[in-house]
Amino acid sequence: MRIGKRISIAMVAVMLVAVWAGVACAKSEEKKVQESADVVKKIMKVPEKGIPPVLLREAKAIAVIPGVIKGAFVVGGRHGTGILSVRKEDNSWSDPVFVSITGGSVGWQVGGSSTDLILVFKTLKDVDKLLQGKFTLGADAAVAAGPVGRKASAATDVKLQSGILSYSRSRGLFAGVSLEGAALLVDADANAAYYGKSDLAAADILAGKGGAKSPATRNLQKVLTQYSEAK
Repeated sequence: MRIGKRISIAMVAVMLVAVWAGVACAKSEEKKVQESADVVKKIMKVPEKGIPPVLLREAKAIAVIPGVIKGAFVVGGRHGTGILSVRKEDNSWSDPVFVSITGGSVGWQVGGSSTDLILVFKTLKDVDKLLQGKFTLGADAAVAAGPVGRKASAATDVKLQSGILSYSRSRGLFAGVSLEGAALLVDADANAAYYGKSDLAAADILAGKGGAKSPATRNLQKVLTQYSEAK
């Protein structure tokens, strides 16, 4: 009897720890969504130093990776996690899909060890490639440092021929940045934690099948809509 009781108590304890861990992970991902919205607001607060409005108006998707960290565990590179939101047919923005980025050290040295990144996708075909598996910037899709500022004319047709334009923000300094060689992946574990569904595919999240929207998701969509519709 005592042995059985101890086993029961142990099982309950394990279940409680699992539940607590799930809640903690979900809160961590919610914080990541909020941080992503904050990054966009800070970057676009000064139009003359932000992403040209015309590029955001024409963007098909946007990825935001806050606080990318330079770490010894990634030789010569960095690692970070963030979100991807896709523009839908009605011009609204999808629920966020969590992504991670690793490597690609060249061009990342815009000060400091922690850097916020934004990727502006100009075509949906590159988003489709990302959803299919490992996606290497520069190999699976052309990527270039994006132009900065309200008047950054279609700044160099060469840059604008790239399917993805990349930007970084570190210690207040915002600039286009080269991310060639960096690997971008869908973060299935983060998606499962945030939406509470372990078998939820990224494509289903983008299609609005993730369930009820959290306050962080609604805020992110509001921010993206605000700046992608600015003139």
